[in-house]
Amino acid sequence: MRDTSPGTGRLDRPEGREMTRPARLAVGVISAGRAGSVLGAALARAGHTVVAASGISRDSHDRAERLLPGVPLLPPDQVVAAADLVLLAVPDDTLPGLVRGLAATGSWRTGQIVIHTSGAHGIGVLRHAAEVGALPLALHPVMTFTGREEDLQRMVSSSVGVTAEAGDEVAWNVGEALTMEMGAEPVRVPEQARPRYHAALAHGANHLVTLVNDCADLLRDSGVANPERMLGPLLSAALDNALRHGDRALTGPVARGDAGTVRAHLSVLREGAPEVAKCYSALAERTVARAVAAGLLAGDAAAEITELLEEDQ
Repeated sequence: MRDTSPGTGRLDRPEGREMTRPARLAVGVISAGRAGSVLGAALARAGHTVVAASGISRDSHDRAERLLPGVPLLPPDQVVAAADLVLLAVPDDTLPGLVRGLAATGSWRTGQIVIHTSGAHGIGVLRHAAEVGALPLALHPVMTFTGREEDLQRMVSSSVGVTAEAGDEVAWNVGEALTMEMGAEPVRVPEQARPRYHAALAHGANHLVTLVNDCADLLRDSGVANPERMLGPLLSAALDNALRHGDRALTGPVARGDAGTVRAHLSVLREGAPEVAKCYSALAERTVARAVAAGLLAGDAAAEITELLEEDQ
């Protein structure tokens, strides 16, 4: 049985290609931002050696000193030249140009493992590296990073969206093994599903922050001195219930069909926080649809609330 885990001296690739590499990988990190520094540290903790990183800002230098001590900060092409595994932890829009630019300078080489951490891209964005024989992988950590040491512990309970070339089981295994070495759980995401996958995560995590802060502002404007203290237990319980029970966890005036309460909410929000009123209406409309589908809300009550929401548009 062929050993496909990181740490074997040789990986047999489909179509007769072979990739050789050291038992422990020399890792190069581009760049030493929040995600790159933490993932580099996670790979180092797993026994690999971070040999170089890139970073320009003062924050990048500080993070590298904390999480990647002793690792030299070099230009990206020199990082690639020193590495068996290149970790590209750059913004989504920066990634395609970076890969093309490194290809134009002849930086990529056969046998390298090239990983990016973008949730929005699959492995297609790495085609310039793959064309010269590098192994392309997309490993997207499903968590937010602070760039501090505690992120390493959070990796243990997190998932990583893994994408490799369709049909290349060795590549999938390498991505999954590296993920598990960093302490996370690998989840396979097909190339064509990456945009929808990333939209789901961004819709949940990013918009949750917006929603929570809007609620905190409303409470603060209502005279509540510490809205975060009030919201914490409520929202934590709501999130836990939603993840455990799905739509059966829906509560509140929309799910109960309390049209009068919804009308009062819309009135006060239109008057004092019109920008929040639009968000409230949109989410209430979606809640009506989910509550009806789950059998929680009768058709006549749903129609009454929907009519109220349409008046607000």
